[in-house]
Parts: sequence; structure tokens; C-alpha cells
Amino acid sequence: MKTKLKVSEQKGRLSAMRFPRYEIREDILIRKLISCHYFELSKNYKYAGEKHDFWEIFYVDKGEIAIDTDFGHFNLKQGDLLFHEPNEFHSPKSNGKISPNVFIVTFECESEPMSFFLRNKLFHLNEKEKSVLAHMMEEGWNSFATPPLGSGRILSPRENAPFGCEQLFKVHLETLLIHLIRAGNEAQTVSPPPVPREGQESGLADRVIQYMNEHLGDNLTLDDLCDHFAIGRTQISIMFKKRVGCGVIEYMNTLKIDRAKTYIREDVFNLTEISELLGYSSVHYFSRHFKKSTGMTPSEYAKTLSGGYTRVTK
Repeated sequence: MKTKLKVSEQKGRLSAMRFPRYEIREDILIRKLISCHYFELSKNYKYAGEKHDFWEIFYVDKGEIAIDTDFGHFNLKQGDLLFHEPNEFHSPKSNGKISPNVFIVTFECESEPMSFFLRNKLFHLNEKEKSVLAHMMEEGWNSFATPPLGSGRILSPRENAPFGCEQLFKVHLETLLIHLIRAGNEAQTVSPPPVPREGQESGLADRVIQYMNEHLGDNLTLDDLCDHFAIGRTQISIMFKKRVGCGVIEYMNTLKIDRAKTYIREDVFNLTEISELLGYSSVHYFSRHFKKSTGMTPSEYAKTLSGGYTRVTK
């Protein structure tokens, strides 16, 4: 037995000599998470504030929010991301007009390059960075069970989670941090290359989505969109599947529900008015569609806002 082990060790040493191993450097390394949540906040949300001995990233996915910190006052808008360093006091507050959706992740990281975020706090993400963050959010959904309201923010694994989702979440988080540090340290002197066809299609998809957002109450059909943008039904369907992962009408219905949530949180219109603004034939049909999409009626959703926010479940 000892002879076999010696032979195996000798082979291993010979292999290492013939094919030297290169140890990959990890400039940013995250081992532990504390929280990962997506919140739909009311327009009157206010938090007294806190500080903790770990890092926090605060991303505004929709709307606007203000945050007071030890380092000053920040007014965040859609696409903005703010870093809170360990032991930094921070207190977020809605502006009373626009209800924000925010994505918050807290984590431990002792890697030296994190000192970059001691000097650089606020970022407006570009498309590449937003794409990385979108993948991170998706793997966050896949990885972690959402606790009920009032039970704290303790992370727990989701049952039947897809293989490798927690590792992918960590990788995307590290990737985002690396991109932000790179962008801050490197001079952007190289002219951008021509936009490839995929980029052109993505731009068209974004224009279609913007048009849909501007006409949510018009009950647009697939033919309406094809005529307006001079594009075929098959092409637009393939383009949307690639861009957002679902069909055109399915995505438009999702936009309607998201807009309805915003209207409810801003508390300007009643449910009948909201259903009319979004093109529903009746408030009853609107209520059924809302419950099918969210698992609760509009009235039930409004009640969850009594504490200032609702934690989103998928």
C-alpha cells in the first residue's frame, strides 16, 4: 500500500514539473452574505437608520429615494447604486411622490481593493453593469427563500434551488465590484467599436418597451407594435424572447401590473381609476389579473404597505 502511495506521489510531482500549475489570483473574494432582498417601498417610506459592520449595496431599480449617511445626503434615481462601508450610518427615505423599488445586498469582504469604495460611493450603472446586476438578482431569487414580513432579514436557502445558484450569485456580485473598480481606475480613451447586430436588436427592443410603457392604457396588440415599428411578428417575438425571456404580450401584462403596483403605492388614484388608466374593461377584471400575477388582490397588496414597504416574492 505504501509503495502504491509513493508511486502516486512521484507521478504527481512529475506531472507538476511537466505541467506547472498556475494559481489564479482572486482580487475580490466574498465568502459570506448577510442579506439579499428586493423591496417595493411606498412613497412615504422612512427608515430611522442603522449602521453595521459589513458592506451594503443599495440599488434603485425603479423610482427615486433619498439617503442620509455619515458622508452626506444622496438623491438616488433609477439606475443609481450607493455603497455603504462597514459602520457607516445610513437612513433611506422616500420623497413622498415617487415610490421606489430597491435591491439591497449586504456582505463581508476583506479584500484590499474594496478600499476603492471608501472613496467612491455613488455610481450610475451602464448597460454592462446593469446586465451583471440583473443576473445577480435572478440568482438571488433562485438561491434564497424570502422570509415573511416581520421575520427579519435572515437568509435561508430556497427549497429545490437550481444547481450552483448561490455560487453564481457570488460570482456575479464579485464581477459587478470588479467592473466598478475597473471603470473607476482605467481611463476611457479607446473609441467604442461599431454596434453589432445583437446590440441593434437590443436597442430596438428597448424602444418597443419604452413605447409600451407610454401606452399601457391603449391595449396594444402585437399587430399594433409590428405596424408602428415596421417589424414582422416572428422577428419581434424572437427579439423579445432573447431580450426579456418571454413573449411580447406577456411582458406588456407584466408592465401593467408593475405600473399598477406603483399607482397603489403612490396612493393618488383609487382602484377603479387605476384599472381605467391601464385599459382594463372593469375593476373586477383588473383585480383578477392582479391576483393571478401577484398572489394577492390590489386591496391586499395595499394593506401590506401599512408598514411602509412590501418585500417582493417571486
